[in-house]
Amino acid sequence: MSLSILAVDDSRTIRDMLSLALRQAGFSPSLAEDGMHGLEVLSGMAPDAIITDINMPRMDGFGFIEAVRSQPAHRTTPILVLTTESAPQLKARARSAGATGWIVKPFDPEKLVRALNMVAGPGGTR
Repeated sequence: MSLSILAVDDSRTIRDMLSLALRQAGFSPSLAEDGMHGLEVLSGMAPDAIITDINMPRMDGFGFIEAVRSQPAHRTTPILVLTTESAPQLKARARSAGATGWIVKPFDPEKLVRALNMVAGPGGTR
């Protein structure tokens, strides 16, 4: 069974790269362009994991993570942050909001797939 992944990023290029990498790995991706759109897409699905950027318009990644975690159905859904940011205080803020992990862009598709399998695959942390 393929994992269902919600990927939230305001960059069309990153969304396209994520979609390609996830499909090639056998995952079923759904895409959103910012946190608000991510919540809309999330309302109609139960993803095995979520990938989100931090710096986005309308609702940033921190707000998105907090909103996801406020929903009982998604309190344990793994959330990986995929961003160009690497500051320790931002990582700590993301963890405090409920993020499961942190990956810095540009991303290696194989490492991303491994991380998703670790947190959401059989025997994952979910």
